Amino acid sequence: MKKIKVQGHKITVIFGKERDYISLTDMLRAKDGDFFISDWLRNRNTIEFLGIWERINNPNFNWGEFAIIKSHAGLNSYN
Repeated sequence: MKKIKVQGHKITVIFGKERDYISLTDMLRAKDGDFFISDWLRNRNTIEFLGIWERINNPNFNWGEFAIIKSHAGLNSYN
C-alpha cells in the first residue's frame, strides 16, 4: 500500500499481483468530504456498479446480503 498525492490530496494505492487499486473513498473524501461518500453510496447505480465489480473480482462475495442492500438502494429511507 502506498499514498500518492493528486492535486494536493493523499490517495491510497494498493498494489496487487495482477492489478493495482486506487481508493475511491480517498478520492471522494478529497472532493466533497464524508457527506458525499454516504450520498454516493445511497445511489442505486453505484450499488449496481459495486455488485458487478464484486461479481468479477470476489468469488466469496455474499450475494444474499447484497440482494437486500440493492433492494433498498435509492429509497429515501436507505442509509
